[in-house]
Amino acid sequence: MTHKTERGIFELRQGRSLCVTDDARDVCALVAAVEGMSPRQLDELRSLGAPLRLVLTLHRGRALGIGERSGTSDLSIPVGSAETPASLLALATDRTPAAAKGRGTDQRPATRAESAGLALVRLGHLLPSLVSVEVAVDDPLVAAWLAEGAILDVGADEVEQALSEGGIEITEVAEAPVPLAVTDHARFVFFREGGGLQEHVAVLIGERDSWPDPVPVRLHSACLTGDLFESRRCDCGEQLRGSLEHFKNQGGGVLVYLAQEGRGIGLGNKIRAYSLQETGLDTVDADGVLGFGADERQYDAAVAILRRLGIDRVELLTNNPAKVGAVEGAGIEVVERTPIYGGLNRHNLRYVKAKVDRSGHWLMDMISQPVSAD
Repeated sequence: MTHKTERGIFELRQGRSLCVTDDARDVCALVAAVEGMSPRQLDELRSLGAPLRLVLTLHRGRALGIGERSGTSDLSIPVGSAETPASLLALATDRTPAAAKGRGTDQRPATRAESAGLALVRLGHLLPSLVSVEVAVDDPLVAAWLAEGAILDVGADEVEQALSEGGIEITEVAEAPVPLAVTDHARFVFFREGGGLQEHVAVLIGERDSWPDPVPVRLHSACLTGDLFESRRCDCGEQLRGSLEHFKNQGGGVLVYLAQEGRGIGLGNKIRAYSLQETGLDTVDADGVLGFGADERQYDAAVAILRRLGIDRVELLTNNPAKVGAVEGAGIEVVERTPIYGGLNRHNLRYVKAKVDRSGHWLMDMISQPVSAD
């Protein structure tokens, strides 16, 4: 990922506009994330005099019933003159916003520059929606903003290259012993991705030279609500603690703790999805309403960490076929898959059923458990 691409993500996360250039068309799409947009920022985009567009993912378009004509592309719809940041946020998040009525009449597929900007918003774990205004690359006002350093420019080709790059470069930053309640023999190894955007931890249980063969391994995506606060809405915390117990009993193992909150959509969007689930949606549909796919996670970083640790044969603790596929696809042998379950309760029942019915997780034994009334 180039320096400019990383800077572009940072700019959007800070609530600033970004100029995404498409040299093939000699245009600049000045884009701004809907999340955190101020009235002043919206007015600045309008000051360019060109029509404003709201760019959404195909998932969000389909949730609004307006994505059919964009094919498999992100889509772009007009922003009216009376639109406010609040109304745009509603268009990006509400389950059935009244303002969506009739929006499909002037939709079109997003341009290359718009899609590149939307990709940066998603990489920044913001809502996948942005406002865009397309102008010539030599527009005087945009040129002045660039010269003053008020906005940054990044090429659509740079973003596309960053998205297409295979694998992830991992840097080992620090390592230290961290005695845990389950065992005194634990070490934390801290890793940072090459782009500096994400940071992960490998928790090593037992002495490396005495690990079993295959090495017991758990790829665990961060879940603040479940892991730390023992939320009843999911089984993540129970899987985390059960994995550590399994490692202790087996004489060692590795838990790779990945910064992929909410199946890769980020903590803020996960909380938004929780709110939508209160209206009756399951976890997959709630994510779709916000503009995300059923599971946004990637496991390149996990594979890179396992390789850095010299692990090439694993007993994988998982119920998720995608994790098995990712590890095997990277050339690491999954000698055995061990299921890892939490308890079933009235708060997480719909969540667990969605994992089975919508994502194909191997949880039928868990589903057959009695449901706790707690």
